Amino acid sequence: MSDTELLARCTTILPGHRPRRPAEMFSAMAAWCEANGISHDVYGEGALIQDFERKVAELLGFEAAVFCISGTMTQVTALRLAAMERGKAPVALHPTSHIFVHEGSNYQLLHHFDALSVGDRHRPWTAADITDIPDRLSAVSLEIPMREIGGQLSAWDELEAIKAHCKQQDIHLHMDGARLWEAAAGYGRPLAEIAAGFDSVYVSLYKGIGGLGGAMLLGSSEFVARAAKWFARQGGKLVHQSPYVVAAAMQFDARLASMPPLFRRTQFLYDVLRDHPVIKVNPAAPQANMLHLHLPVSRERALEIRRKLAAEHGIWTFHRINHGVLPDTSYFECYVGDNLLDTPDGRVREAVALLAAELAAAIG
Repeated sequence: MSDTELLARCTTILPGHRPRRPAEMFSAMAAWCEANGISHDVYGEGALIQDFERKVAELLGFEAAVFCISGTMTQVTALRLAAMERGKAPVALHPTSHIFVHEGSNYQLLHHFDALSVGDRHRPWTAADITDIPDRLSAVSLEIPMREIGGQLSAWDELEAIKAHCKQQDIHLHMDGARLWEAAAGYGRPLAEIAAGFDSVYVSLYKGIGGLGGAMLLGSSEFVARAAKWFARQGGKLVHQSPYVVAAAMQFDARLASMPPLFRRTQFLYDVLRDHPVIKVNPAAPQANMLHLHLPVSRERALEIRRKLAAEHGIWTFHRINHGVLPDTSYFECYVGDNLLDTPDGRVREAVALLAAELAAAIG
């Protein structure tokens, strides 16, 4: 039986949100459009998209926002503009930045900007990571939270110090806010307070929000207008962007309202995991509704355990898993979404205990 077939038979799925089938998603979109009298935009012009852009801009405390079909395009464009404004001085990126890890050197091959890898790849930035750089910088791009290290956040006082330094030195401070919605619960602060002091912010409309795709870039009216022109130059303006906007807008408020309960569910999961030290957790305490679980077995053995738990108990423990740094270790990301929120406490405890027992048996 394939993994896809096993997953379909599982009654308990721990990570993520329950995916909607295309027919289900499109039906919900059609009903929402009918109820709200929605018309298509034309190359980004229209009430639907422009009202949603204003809503997101006001929520985060910015003058303006513009939709872009791709988060990858959104980020490198914002940083390119910042570099162009400052003599093409380099951009500071964390070693785990999405731009380094997942974007195939686009910033370099497409001549967007020069980049410096700054900080410890296993830790979020401190202010000293930025203030100690001797080079002139055009921009600093800070991911909130940092996905590749388990959803960690820079400490609030460190973040405030980074903001102050960038303002004093005329360094464009950009936020990779792909999961900013999740970070608000972790910081325990309003979105606008977190975003205050940034010159631009990118947010995703499909990760925590659950849309079909797309992103928004926020900043001053002048900066956003320039970015929109560059999106068009790069083929990022579709004749109708409304499907992507509808898919996000129709559930935006509900998804934001779900973030505090998801964070509380993450805290519950941490409590469960404390009883099973064979599973190591990063970060040590929840900072967003995501975490990394480190296992004392190889990636291949972990996949065998996943198949066994799925076949024998109907439990799906993780989606993707990575090789660990040490031999015969592995780790996976757990995003706490609707699946874990809707699973009874006892079943969560059972699932974690079964995983821990298999791991203990595997290492003797």
